Amino acid sequence: MSIRERLQTLGIELPPVAVPAAAYVPFVQTGKLVFLSGHIAKRGGQPWVGQLGATMTTAEGQAAARAVAIDLLGTLQAACQAAGTDLDGVARIVKVLSLVNSTPTFTEQHLVTNGCSELLQQVFGPEVGAHARSAFGVAQLPLGACVEIELIAELR
Repeated sequence: MSIRERLQTLGIELPPVAVPAAAYVPFVQTGKLVFLSGHIAKRGGQPWVGQLGATMTTAEGQAAARAVAIDLLGTLQAACQAAGTDLDGVARIVKVLSLVNSTPTFTEQHLVTNGCSELLQQVFGPEVGAHARSAFGVAQLPLGACVEIELIAELR
């Protein structure tokens, strides 16, 4: 099954690449590696504002991380197209780095980040989608977003 077919089965339509909000580019390719800039969680096209442990539950954070993963896939698709391929040209999701806007006592950043990691494995399968990962709790994120995630992928 192609990646496009998996996305259709999951009911996911990939968004276009978001316009950067500051002085950076959405992605950079060097060799076979593609580095995606951090994407903040959005809901209804607006920043998904909240703080885990104060105004949001772990389950809500997981949903936000899943939403970020969908945006990341849209950017990864654009990076693949720029390289002359499509999402089927992804050899491996290498690394996910997740920043979770959370209180000092919140300790489930890793569970929040599962919302992203699990979707990537559903889309790419366990061999290509399994990745190294870091999940950090931070005091604040741009625009008050609850989650920000960046991604590194390898192309074939």
